[in-house]
Amino acid sequence: MAFEGLSERLENSFKKLRAKGKLTEADVKEAMREVRLALLEADVNYKVSKEFTKKVTERAIGADVMESLTPGQMVIKIVNEELTELMGGNEARLAIANHPPTVVMMCGLQGSGKTTHSAKLALKLKKEGHRPLLVACDVYRPAAIKQLQVVGEQVGVPVFEMGTEDPVIIAQEAVKFAKDHGNDYVFLDTAGRLHVDEALMTELTNIRSTVHPHEILLVIDAMTGQDAVNVAKSFNETLGIDGVILTKLDGDTRGGAALSVRAVTGKPIKFVGTGEKLDNLETFHPSRMASRILGMGDVLSFIEKAELALDEKKAAELEAKLAKNKFDLNDLLDQFEQIERMGSIKDTIKLIPGIGKQIKDEDIDEKAFDRFRAIIYSMTKEERAKPEIINPSRKRRIAAGCGMKVEDVNKLLAQFKQMQKMMKQIGGNKGPKMSKKMRRMMAQNPEMAEKMMGNIKGSNPFGL
Repeated sequence: MAFEGLSERLENSFKKLRAKGKLTEADVKEAMREVRLALLEADVNYKVSKEFTKKVTERAIGADVMESLTPGQMVIKIVNEELTELMGGNEARLAIANHPPTVVMMCGLQGSGKTTHSAKLALKLKKEGHRPLLVACDVYRPAAIKQLQVVGEQVGVPVFEMGTEDPVIIAQEAVKFAKDHGNDYVFLDTAGRLHVDEALMTELTNIRSTVHPHEILLVIDAMTGQDAVNVAKSFNETLGIDGVILTKLDGDTRGGAALSVRAVTGKPIKFVGTGEKLDNLETFHPSRMASRILGMGDVLSFIEKAELALDEKKAAELEAKLAKNKFDLNDLLDQFEQIERMGSIKDTIKLIPGIGKQIKDEDIDEKAFDRFRAIIYSMTKEERAKPEIINPSRKRRIAAGCGMKVEDVNKLLAQFKQMQKMMKQIGGNKGPKMSKKMRRMMAQNPEMAEKMMGNIKGSNPFGL
């Protein structure tokens, strides 16, 4: 995941500050020197790194920090606030036209992920109740139109294409089509090049001046580091972009582009691609990203993931069972499925304050659910509903049926009992309603939210 190296470097720098009861100006400057080196190693723009540490230093050597009972924590708080400001401060929303459709022009270099992320964004809006339309304006790259049709079919969004016609005409006709067919968002998947050139910019400028898009989004690859920032600067100076979609933020990238784009271009990052699946697209929240970078977790993103994965019908059924103190292995299977819908277990755990930064990737077994599922499927219906009847002979039969050991069956049953106790404790909570209530509460009081999520530490019912 992006920022891992930066997070580790910053954590080591802040450990030294926390260890000191009182800070001197020299302590702060030494820490900021290490922070600047960490930012540079993360491929953050040199000028951005220098200006960032200068701001933090000026604030950190103030009387409020030096005389604080916890000066180390105060410095970290300042770093958090300045990181948030560096990445834009507030969430930047997608434009909405006064008179639909809203035309969104997707641009970027070849291979940056424009086509895939056009579909991802269309899917996101479709889930919110909109009726998007994808438009094939890349008439040069082999199979570009077909690729858009394939991803469009996968997300259930119609694709408008006119073969190898002039992209400007295609864009014009697509907007007319959208008006006639009630599509409220139009995504123009434009052509890219291997590098910024005059022909590319001329075509994009012609499309812009003809259809007057309400939003121009630049798709850039986070893996390319400072090159991504240079591309963003070039596109913005020539075309005038409104925002950025940063792709491959889940990859082995140092993350410098995310910290530099806003400062260099003045344009916000609006969305980030966090995986290869078409639903792996997140709205970019500067404050949440800053918390992740500093190893503080991200409570609100964790809850949003949980809400999206929540099957309200099954949640209602589970609620009824919990009210009667009934929670069996069939319910455990349902919980496994809902957790898996949240995405990678490794990435999800890192969102939890107090836990994520203490659990290493190698300590997380992504295949644990598969093994547990195989064990449960080897049981009879009666055994799943009444786990207490599973005696030693039944355990041997179940283990043989799934190709595992009796010890594995014992491990699952022990963890099920722990999960059963947890479920009894929350039996009075309302499934989806409780989730929304928790989200509002945590949004209003992040510090209390971190304490609540931190209480999960040490409680590991899935054995991950």
